[in-house]
Amino acid sequence: MAQQPHILVVEDEAAQREVLVYNLEAEGFRVTQGGDGEAGLLAVAEDPPDVIVLDWMMPHLSGIEVCRQLKTRPETRPIPIIMLSARSEEVDMVRGLETGADDYVVKPYSVSELIARVRAQLRRVRPATMGQVLTYADIALDAETHRVTRAGGELKLGPTEFRLLATFMEKPGRVWSRDMLLDRVWGRDVYVDTRTVDVHVGRLRKALTLAGGNDPLRTVRGAGYALG
Repeated sequence: MAQQPHILVVEDEAAQREVLVYNLEAEGFRVTQGGDGEAGLLAVAEDPPDVIVLDWMMPHLSGIEVCRQLKTRPETRPIPIIMLSARSEEVDMVRGLETGADDYVVKPYSVSELIARVRAQLRRVRPATMGQVLTYADIALDAETHRVTRAGGELKLGPTEFRLLATFMEKPGRVWSRDMLLDRVWGRDVYVDTRTVDVHVGRLRKALTLAGGNDPLRTVRGAGYALG
């Protein structure tokens, strides 16, 4: 379940938050939650999500301010934010989007529509979890059928190597530290030594180059690994 997309819901109205959490979990997402802006910022720092569903009107620290803070930090800027608001005026919508929100949903909303919007953001940031085919150079990874081909020939990968490759192919060029790969591929609740990452990257390299292709994985000294 390490590849399960992680959604953070930040909403001060407990009843609405519970409905959202219940429905998102029913769709197979891993969900964490915060009851106010400060709790939301803390949750992002402790366990960065793939998508944030963020209420605008909250006491103390508003959703707009939370959004502004997250979008000014390089490490949290890429996380998509879906802003929830009872404000339906175009000027409010524009303000929300200008603050950095990636989408804006007006209350009352349909839960199924909101989930569709969450999926749309995930297709952008974690396409493998949405069953899409990823390609890089002559490598193709089909997340739905769990097949990987290189130059048309099928590769034999174990489940861990498959998840590693999917992670690399979602963000070609990005340098992943061993700790980041442990979180994404093995999951935060599993204790695995960082050297295990090196072992599985080695296996993935071997599988990718078995038919004679060049090694597309790069070791970045003191930082981790990258594709390309």
